[in-house]
Amino acid sequence: MADLEFNKNDDSLRLLISEMKRKHALIALGGGKKKIEKQHAKGKFTARERIEYLKDTDANFLEIGAFVGEGMYAEYGGCPSGGVVAGITYVTGKQCIVVANDATVKAGAWFPITAKKNLRLQEIAMENRLPIIYLVDSAGVFLPMQDEIFPDKEHFGRMFRNNARMSSMGITQIAAVMGACVAGGAYLPIMSDEALIVDKTGSIFLAGSYLVKAAIGESIDNETLGGATTHCEISGVTDYKAKDDKDALDKIRNIMDKMGDSEKAGFNRKEAKKPKEDEKEIYGILPRDRAKPYNIKDIISRLVDDSDFEEYKEGYGQSIVCGYARVDGWAVGIVANQREMIKTKKGEMQFGGVIYSDSADKAARFIANCNQKKIPLVFLQDVTGFMVGSRSEHGGIIKDGAKMVNAMANSVVPKFTIIIGNSYGAGNYAMCGKAYDPRLIVAWPTAQLAVMGGAQAAKVLLQIEKAGLKSRGEEIDKKAEAKLLKTITDRYDAQTSPYYAASRLWTDAIIDPLETRKVISMGIEAANNAPIKEAYNPGVIQS
Repeated sequence: MADLEFNKNDDSLRLLISEMKRKHALIALGGGKKKIEKQHAKGKFTARERIEYLKDTDANFLEIGAFVGEGMYAEYGGCPSGGVVAGITYVTGKQCIVVANDATVKAGAWFPITAKKNLRLQEIAMENRLPIIYLVDSAGVFLPMQDEIFPDKEHFGRMFRNNARMSSMGITQIAAVMGACVAGGAYLPIMSDEALIVDKTGSIFLAGSYLVKAAIGESIDNETLGGATTHCEISGVTDYKAKDDKDALDKIRNIMDKMGDSEKAGFNRKEAKKPKEDEKEIYGILPRDRAKPYNIKDIISRLVDDSDFEEYKEGYGQSIVCGYARVDGWAVGIVANQREMIKTKKGEMQFGGVIYSDSADKAARFIANCNQKKIPLVFLQDVTGFMVGSRSEHGGIIKDGAKMVNAMANSVVPKFTIIIGNSYGAGNYAMCGKAYDPRLIVAWPTAQLAVMGGAQAAKVLLQIEKAGLKSRGEEIDKKAEAKLLKTITDRYDAQTSPYYAASRLWTDAIIDPLETRKVISMGIEAANNAPIKEAYNPGVIQS
């Protein structure tokens, strides 16, 4: 499969992946090389080094929220990865979540996006009943933005509520205090099941020595106030004293090694097989021009085991492709947008990437079938929305769309969303966007998320701008109009970027398409730790 167009597509996507890796390499430096050297001078690992040492050798690390904070908080010098490195990995063979404060970024202080990221990791732990390990090294709330992180429902305090909820659910939480742990943040390790502290570098207190002096006039140094000896031998706040970072991480591994297994959900898995088709051909199949059509089945055959895909209702509702397959051995139900132009049996043409009434009806039925059979769902998004116009409205597109959204939203089997290309408007919702609780939602570098496409949105926004000018008695000539349109288009396009979405945690990660199988497999393995306790009930759906 090699022609000029294929090669151009291949080059374009490889450049996007190269740019993604370049951005990640910069983010991985956290607060920069000097801050890393300062961390090492204290005898401490960086957050990424701690995770690398803790996880099993050669184990996968599915990083969550690597691009969180990208382009945000410029007035404060930025906040790479939200000041937290986190993800799903394996410790002594057990799948778990690790959350590590990055002390090279503003001393590990909590920005608003830091709280959002931590809450997302706790959410993943609770949904999938995964053990969670906190590697604490944080100066606490970033005070200049305290009003955006402290008091609301989804702010800093929610994390401690989640600590308590996870404890009641029997989800193991282990915390190692490897640096500062102050004020409200001090509750996190102590609300965990077991807490470790590193001698001389770790400290826990509600108020540091300066604040204690100011508040009650007591003069005391931080080590005596809240160091490892104090908390392991006097207060009893912590359970283990470690001599250094390595010792603390070794102790965590020892604790994890003794853990028993959990009840499983029982999702079907057989021996994994590689796709028969070459996975790397995805790079050439996916058009660099997002308006051009392609056959989604060509993508699916390069993602699923043995390239074996059992399509459901193949000749009906063809703008959505549904079917059964395996990914890394796991049985899955796939719901994918078809981007090719489709000719129906009635001789009518349907636009690719648009959801029609028959497609929505088919998808709703298929989702119900997967719930009945206890098969996890994978959504491959490349959607511009639902079909509009009098014909669709008279045909009940809203009702059929509601059927699909109802079926998807009430699904009790785990859902995983991969945004391949466009993710616009209600199409994002129907295809399991972030608002509909996918266990994981990731984007390829080709993804675009917005309420509508850039060209349409820019024209609408231009008309609004022109109307505003006209109401003030101002006119705009063609040259000025073209300049204004470009300004609006550039601003809108920046907001549809996959990095804009990832920075705000609308997606969990941006991935190389070749990592898709790994993401789905690790996601289902995680979900398999959480047995399904409720029956599928799609709610009220009119026939």
